[in-house]
Amino acid sequence: MTATTRVRRAEVVVPAHDEEGLVGRCVEGLAAAVGHARAHGLDTRVTLVLDACRDATGTVAADAAARAGLDLTVVELDACAVGRAREAGVAAVRARLAREAAVADEEVWLLHTDADSVVGHDWIVEHVRLADAGADVVVGTVRPDPADLGPERTRAWAATRVPGRPNGHVHGANLGLRLSAHVAAGGFDPVVAHEDVGLVARLRALPVRIVASDVVDVLTSGRTEGRAPHGYAQYLRERFTQAGSAASAPC
Repeated sequence: MTATTRVRRAEVVVPAHDEEGLVGRCVEGLAAAVGHARAHGLDTRVTLVLDACRDATGTVAADAAARAGLDLTVVELDACAVGRAREAGVAAVRARLAREAAVADEEVWLLHTDADSVVGHDWIVEHVRLADAGADVVVGTVRPDPADLGPERTRAWAATRVPGRPNGHVHGANLGLRLSAHVAAGGFDPVVAHEDVGLVARLRALPVRIVASDVVDVLTSGRTEGRAPHGYAQYLRERFTQAGSAASAPC
């Protein structure tokens, strides 16, 4: 990878499956982050992938984007697999970049988050700062919403974190990489879970620089029944509840 190449374009991909209750705040957070990035001279776009949505996720997202002045590209599919959804978003990004022929793959920073998550206003800018400092991949931290966990479980979760010492766990809700690195690693597997972990595992076998950072922290849902099996919701359920119920089926 050409790790010293400066980023000229940021592209955000957000998969969503039946997230009408949370996608609005996700889009609002992204709009603020995009505005901040553009104020720093960084061309930034957002692609939302509606995967097997049976609720009003698309309508809620479109309304939130319109209110916030965010130009949102929407992709629809019926895969019910987050790996396929993320890759469909990346495919849409690559098709748009090919039409524009404006930037090289190594100049594009590809960011991933989830529809149940809220990024900070400086999320994109901080990711790109790390990229311009030499990162090809940034593995960011997440924090569960205290409103979902409650005070006791929030304190228990906080005890597992040491500020300034990110644990390096891979979260699709906070992952960034050069588009060239994504292509070199073969993209996301078409799976229902751990597509993010699989991609980073392949990246570790390549000559790329992977940086773990808690500066780009992202707020995510603290629910214990998630959309994807074996995901962050299962981790919260098993680690911070005495007796968790079974996770709901993704579709």
